Amino acid sequence: MKLKIALLPGDGIGPEVTKQAVKVLDTIAEKFNHTIEYQTADVGAIAIDKTGNPLPDETLKICADADAILFGAIGDPKYDNDPSAKVRPEQGLLKLRKSLGLFANIRPLTTYASLIHKSNLKEAVIKGTDFVIYRELTSGIYFGEKELSDDGNTAVDICKYTTEEINRIAHLAFKSAQVRRKKLTLVDKANVLETSRLWRKCVTKIATEYPDVSLDFLFVDNAAMQIILNPTQFDVILTENLFGDIISDEASVISGSIGLLASASIGYHTALFEPIHGSYPQAKGKNIANPVASILSAAMLLEHFKLYKEAGLIKEAVEKSLELNICTVDINSESLFKTDDIGEFIMDYIQFPQDYKVNPNNIHIGKSTII
Repeated sequence: MKLKIALLPGDGIGPEVTKQAVKVLDTIAEKFNHTIEYQTADVGAIAIDKTGNPLPDETLKICADADAILFGAIGDPKYDNDPSAKVRPEQGLLKLRKSLGLFANIRPLTTYASLIHKSNLKEAVIKGTDFVIYRELTSGIYFGEKELSDDGNTAVDICKYTTEEINRIAHLAFKSAQVRRKKLTLVDKANVLETSRLWRKCVTKIATEYPDVSLDFLFVDNAAMQIILNPTQFDVILTENLFGDIISDEASVISGSIGLLASASIGYHTALFEPIHGSYPQAKGKNIANPVASILSAAMLLEHFKLYKEAGLIKEAVEKSLELNICTVDINSESLFKTDDIGEFIMDYIQFPQDYKVNPNNIHIGKSTII
């Protein structure tokens, strides 16, 4: 297969972790005889610094012309700490999602046996957790009309949804549930919000087209509690933009490190893949950031093009690295392994998966040795 990938490393640790994902993709391409071409473009704070625009027209064109987008991270303290800034890095990502019609954000959450003890939650509670969140991404309160009164004392944000916006992501979520454990949970606030009542009406109607999938409902406040109390009850969670933003970050703590979690943003014509962590500016340039989420985002990219064997090998390599404690300091505070080392180990495993015995003592000095 031949793929053209728009590469948007972004800010902070984005370029460092994206570099490792590209190395892994290139290793996969070589092993399985694929061709991957990359075109790099600026987005976020780095784009503002260069052009004054967090999403330059050239970047948007590169993304629109690509088969898929591999995204790093955006954000910089000089903007994060200035609430009065009129132009912000996040505006670039929001505009990118809207311009390309990336309406469905998909965030899988899986626990790793070797890392359960790293979670803030009890092992008995989280063991076996495996669910995916489908978050509507291009509508709702984030994209609704906004108004500030002339005297600055009243602010308004409009939350608006159409049946079309709800239906298109609902179908994706139901199809996902069909190939998983056949359960879908709609998270809303239908006891209070008119938009949530529309969500419930639409999803209930669509459920009749998927009789093999069990549908239930949770108010968002209860869902937030249940994710902590009993996360194994969930299979596919479907929700609107704001609620999805909050509960997906809440769910991320279950795995033991936000540095492990990948995501996809899907539209009709293209898709974007990115780690869910931020730009982590404190770690920029130190070679200590965890690249696994970015590498797993690359695996999701391959799955999007039905390259399941290739994606599975990446996941297998990641799991082996965690099993062998080949990880960055966010997972093991005493680890000597760096960002580059993790990428190198996963590359080596992909090349020689049958040789699973590793001498990890050599990896931190850049000498991954598979015996």
